[in-house]
Amino acid sequence: MLCVSMVAIAAQFSEFARNISWSHPTWDLFIVVFLLVGTLIYGFSMGRDRIIMIMVAVYIALVAATHLPYSPQFGASLPITNGFFVKISTFLGLFVVLFFMLTRSALNHAIAGSGALGRWWHILLLAFLQVGMLISVVLGFLPGEWLTHLSLLTQTIFVSPWGKFAWVLIPIFGLLIVGISNDNARASYD
Repeated sequence: MLCVSMVAIAAQFSEFARNISWSHPTWDLFIVVFLLVGTLIYGFSMGRDRIIMIMVAVYIALVAATHLPYSPQFGASLPITNGFFVKISTFLGLFVVLFFMLTRSALNHAIAGSGALGRWWHILLLAFLQVGMLISVVLGFLPGEWLTHLSLLTQTIFVSPWGKFAWVLIPIFGLLIVGISNDNARASYD
């Protein structure tokens, strides 16, 4: 089944690549460019330790915003349906508050105490996973009818149930890979 899904995604990617038009860009192309450029700019401007703190803040804010007891009466007073505005505002607001709180906490000193920027591939890996996760989270909060304008590939990778699950789970493995690599590097220096 996984092999069939990978073949289907490869076929969708091939179709997506054939339909790229720089003169008439689509939201899908914007998302891909944002993922690639965002990874480079975000990664090298933040460094490994800050990316890790941001990732922790994103996970906490995501859990809180996902489980927000949304009140339809409150949402009825807003022009945007399905609580999209409430959920994304809650997520972004909590994220910003948590990030600033966490950077001043003991957790920051425990996780990112060295203040090191990290190896270039650590930075790129974590930044790619972080930006991909943020794209998936934001697209996941959008009303379903807004997502119909995206290609099947974009919907599969970022918005499908398996895509959302992957973007929440894979950054954890990225953190583990970076942590194991750091431990091995420290052991070789000792």
